Amino acid sequence: MDRSRLEAFSDGVFAVAITLLALNIAVAGPGHGVSLARQLGSHWPAFVAYVISFFTIGIIWVNHHGLLRAVKSVDRTLLFVNLVMLLFVVLIPFSTATAAEYLSRDDWDSRVAVALYAGVFLGMSVGFGGIFEWTLHGEHVYRPVPAGQHWAARFRFAGGVCVYVACVVIALFNAYVAFALMGLVAVYYVFERTPASEAPAGGAEHGG
Repeated sequence: MDRSRLEAFSDGVFAVAITLLALNIAVAGPGHGVSLARQLGSHWPAFVAYVISFFTIGIIWVNHHGLLRAVKSVDRTLLFVNLVMLLFVVLIPFSTATAAEYLSRDDWDSRVAVALYAGVFLGMSVGFGGIFEWTLHGEHVYRPVPAGQHWAARFRFAGGVCVYVACVVIALFNAYVAFALMGLVAVYYVFERTPASEAPAGGAEHGG
C-alpha cells in the first residue's frame, strides 16, 4: 500500500477525534438558576481534560507523522498495528467526557473514570509504541536507528507508557493526582522528540 493512504486515513481519524473533544463541552444555558460564571467555574474538569486530550492527540499526530515520513513501504503488519493505535484515539473523546463528568464528585466513580481515561491513553501509547518498534526491524525505513541505539530509543519512548500505567493504578486511589500526572506527560512530550529514523536525504524532513 502507498504510505500516503495510511497517512491520509490516520490524519482523518485524528482530525475527527480532536474535533469531537470540543463537542463534549457544554453548559446548561440560561433559565437554570445558575449564573454563567458559576457554570463555567463548575466545569473546570471538562476544560482541563479537553486541554490534556487535545495536546496528547496533537503530540501523537506530530510524532506519527514523523515516523511515517521515514517509512519506505507499508506492509500488513504496520496497517494492523496502526489500527490498534487508532482504536484508542477514537475512544479519547468518550473517556475525556467521562472523566470530566465524574472527576469533581471525588468518589469511587470519579476514580474509575480517571482510571478509564488513563487506560485509553495507555492503549494509544502502546499502539504507537508498536509502530515505533516496527520501524526498528527489517528494512522498513530509509535510515534506521542504529542497532546499538535501539534500547536507548526504547527507554526514551517508554517513559510515557510507564507513567500511564502508574496513572491507571494511582487513579484508583487519588483521581486528582493521576489527572495531574497525565497533564505533565503531555507537557513533557511537547518538548521531547520521539526517537525516529530519518527520511531520505534531500527528499523530506527529518522524523520527529
